[in-house]
Amino acid sequence: MVKPVGATRLRKAHFGYNPAMAAKIIDGNALAASIKEQVRARSQQLKAEGRVVHLAALLVGNTPAAEMYAKRQAEACADVGIDYELVKLPADARVEQANATIDRLNQDESISGIMVHQPLPQHIDSTALLARISAVKDVEGVSPASLGHLLLGTPLNVPCTALAAVECILSTGVSVRGAEVVVVGASEIVGKPAALLLSDQRATVSICRSATRDLAGHTRRAQILIAAVGKPHFIRAEHVAEGTVVIDVGINRVTLPDGSKKTLGDVEFESVAPKASFITPVPGGVGPLTVAMLLRNAVRSSAAGQKQH
Repeated sequence: MVKPVGATRLRKAHFGYNPAMAAKIIDGNALAASIKEQVRARSQQLKAEGRVVHLAALLVGNTPAAEMYAKRQAEACADVGIDYELVKLPADARVEQANATIDRLNQDESISGIMVHQPLPQHIDSTALLARISAVKDVEGVSPASLGHLLLGTPLNVPCTALAAVECILSTGVSVRGAEVVVVGASEIVGKPAALLLSDQRATVSICRSATRDLAGHTRRAQILIAAVGKPHFIRAEHVAEGTVVIDVGINRVTLPDGSKKTLGDVEFESVAPKASFITPVPGGVGPLTVAMLLRNAVRSSAAGQKQH
């Protein structure tokens, strides 16, 4: 039987595998609820000090999916006492308009955090636009300045999904120091920042990618394995050693033979869970915690901005 572990029930674990113990599910919903409680308390404290946490999100274009995501974001912010403002531009907005909008939000002292809904229209360079966001206000941690601070070991805000993956690992009680960590996937928003965060905690980290030779040979050495490759069921039982902590970052929408849709992770849960010591499910693992990390970053940005004034 696979049992859940959340923020309220942590256990000290080691890397020795005990076949009598089934893998424990890392409950992302429980962890997210705990983080949100902390965010709610901090936002109330900042409000009492005269600093309202105010997140502005830029949406260029108008699709039902983007509108729904923005609505859910607004609800999540309201739940923890964060003001949310959705700034909309038409899909054919000029690059200059998008740049001017970011510049205005940077200069507005009432705005403590800024994020950009993606994907952007093809004529707008997302990297260039994100680079305009003040490092203090970059709640997604994806601007070049934010990533540079992370590389230097002086992080301001860190990409939310990478933070969520690391938080899942820490929730197990497993010691990261000296652990053999393998990250499959080298994106700038998950794989690379997660590797840097864990390396800063004295883990020995390897990053695998499409050109990696003998992938299974690398992943089977992992005591902690993060799958962030964006391919459904890419990691299977043969990739995992017994007793591994497995963090599945993948969110892949697939069409089943009967025409129905299902969300699958990068890890084949059914075959991997019996070998793992801890494992995140999809959905219900890293996903809900990512949203909580965005809220936490918004509070951090507000506190950091307050110190600058």
